Amino acid sequence: MKERTRLDAQISAVKSLQSEMDDNLGLIELGEAEGDETVVADAEKNLLALKDEVAKRGIASLLSGEMDGNDAYLQVNAGAGGTESCDWASMLFRMYMRWAEQRGFKISLMDKQDGEVAGLKSAILEVQGDNAYGWLKSESGVHRLVRISPFDSNARRHTSFVSVSVTPVVDENIDIKIEDKDLRVDTYRSQGAGGQHVNKTDSAVRLTHLPTGIVVACQNQRSQHQNRAAAMNMLKAKLYDREMQMKQAEKDAVESAKTDIAWGHQIRSYVLQPYQMVKDLRTGHQTSDTQGVLDGDLDPFLEASLAHKLTDKGGGKKVAYEDID
Repeated sequence: MKERTRLDAQISAVKSLQSEMDDNLGLIELGEAEGDETVVADAEKNLLALKDEVAKRGIASLLSGEMDGNDAYLQVNAGAGGTESCDWASMLFRMYMRWAEQRGFKISLMDKQDGEVAGLKSAILEVQGDNAYGWLKSESGVHRLVRISPFDSNARRHTSFVSVSVTPVVDENIDIKIEDKDLRVDTYRSQGAGGQHVNKTDSAVRLTHLPTGIVVACQNQRSQHQNRAAAMNMLKAKLYDREMQMKQAEKDAVESAKTDIAWGHQIRSYVLQPYQMVKDLRTGHQTSDTQGVLDGDLDPFLEASLAHKLTDKGGGKKVAYEDID
């Protein structure tokens, strides 16, 4: 039913665009026949607006991957930079939460480790919504921040790094078997607000997959059983994503997406000093509205990442939005 609803919405949108285009073309013909320039001008204005809408839907149509329609786990990890990086991790986490809220997506905090002085060491967010993974998957990588540090009494400029990992929430259609002998289960007390029961029992669960070294944790549920079930789902998602990355690496003969959280590996730079600029180093898309981006205005970067898939592999020519058929 979920798939049917999604397809019905897409078909209805295409039919609506077709109908609106036909109506405006008819108005142009009528206006030219009667010599009414106002009607022609209004219809042409509507067609230009329609062109932008078609371009956006053309970009969204690229969300055709096997897991693109699934919900997503988004994890941020502070890297090189100490307290600066922990603060940068909390800023990025807030940015993604704002983006999800603006889209009407449901968000759930799965795990959170606070920094020693400020910010976050790491945090995991579950994002539930239409094509959540398809939109967010291009955010995986290292994000670099340049600014005057609020933690430096000498007001010097600092560079910080945070890694972002996005994996799909796998459903019952994906069969992933995990043997008990391959798991190490650790329990501990949850951090932060959550009530007397949550904070006074070892309800939080950390799972370590010994063959791969993948570690996941969950502490947002009230019982250890619920936290273990949620952590197991995250582990399955990470194992699935690892398998897909390995297959992609073999197919394209490229290096793994995992890199050091430091210089030379960033996918996007956020510069707040000495000038204002956010630039994606893969697509070349950039903006000077740094505050808007940090407040969740990520759609232009996500759309540019999808449009980047239309690059002509042979000649390296990038297809413009308006060229999408």
